[in-house]
Amino acid sequence: MRSRLSLAQAMARLSIRSGVMALAAMLGLLVGQASAETLEKSEIRYQGWASQVTFPELAEDLGYLAPLKLNWVGNTISGPQDIQTVVTGDTDIGGAFYGAVIKLIAAKAPIKAVLGYYGSDENTWQGFFVKEDSPIQSARDLIGKKVAVNTLGAHLEFVLREYLTRGGLSADEIRQVTLVVVPPVTGEQALRQGQVEVTTLAGVLRDKALERGGIRKLFSDRDLFGDFTGGPYVLRDKFIKENPNTTRKLVEGIAKAIEWARAAPPEEVRARFEKIIAERKRNEDASSIKYWKSTGVSGQGGLISDHDLQIWIDWLVKDGTLKPGQLKAADLYTNELNPYRPASTTGAVK
Repeated sequence: MRSRLSLAQAMARLSIRSGVMALAAMLGLLVGQASAETLEKSEIRYQGWASQVTFPELAEDLGYLAPLKLNWVGNTISGPQDIQTVVTGDTDIGGAFYGAVIKLIAAKAPIKAVLGYYGSDENTWQGFFVKEDSPIQSARDLIGKKVAVNTLGAHLEFVLREYLTRGGLSADEIRQVTLVVVPPVTGEQALRQGQVEVTTLAGVLRDKALERGGIRKLFSDRDLFGDFTGGPYVLRDKFIKENPNTTRKLVEGIAKAIEWARAAPPEEVRARFEKIIAERKRNEDASSIKYWKSTGVSGQGGLISDHDLQIWIDWLVKDGTLKPGQLKAADLYTNELNPYRPASTTGAVK
């Protein structure tokens, strides 16, 4: 009798345990479904870069955005163009140089920076180059010369003008330095053929040009500013307000992808980028990926600081583009959606 009772008890306990486990699994599934259902949007529109992998794309590939899906609407040609499509509502997220973002917000564009995504460090930087035998040695030597940049009103123009200002040039003298818009892939050729006296090179284009020889660095953005995050991703204020859960999921996913790329061995990141480019089938040349070295992002997970923006606000005030006190750095961005923010800053999105 005791033996039968023990067996019955064992069977009962097993049944209860199985029931509890099934219930837990069901609750987990329901919680996951409920979590997915709380996202106000299921799709994020964005622009890509040819032969490059953006952090939203990396985040999706790593599984950090699920259940969010990315909708690629085409490739951008520059940071200013990318964030302009956010302002017009043609995309949901875009990124550009801080100076371009500040100028757009100063023009009453309803956008907010949510995390930094590119910058300069010892491995990743933007350089201004001249021919080896060029007489150009200083900022003053650039008066009357042509300088190739990828676009106007963005990172390279601001860096160049800071170099000229530090070199003692007056506003009238700076206006005598001509900026020529040249696609980055033809910047080296434009310099060697004498179409410009200075060109800008970075990444694989810089490394290949230096290997060929015959050119030298005049200065770089890192020479002027040290290690710094150069620009953020932005979202529309309305998007953030109407889609708080989706926004948080999007920013958290991208932040985790940035941190993954900062922490992983470069060869692992390069392999992941090559896989993403191959799988998206956009008829691209992925050969430049093997030259990728680092993100250049200085803040953990793309965290933004007042300093990141203040340096460019001050520059725009000095340049006369902004009035003193017109913009406050802390009002232009938020870290509240970033999982790497300090615990003391948690709270509602400002």
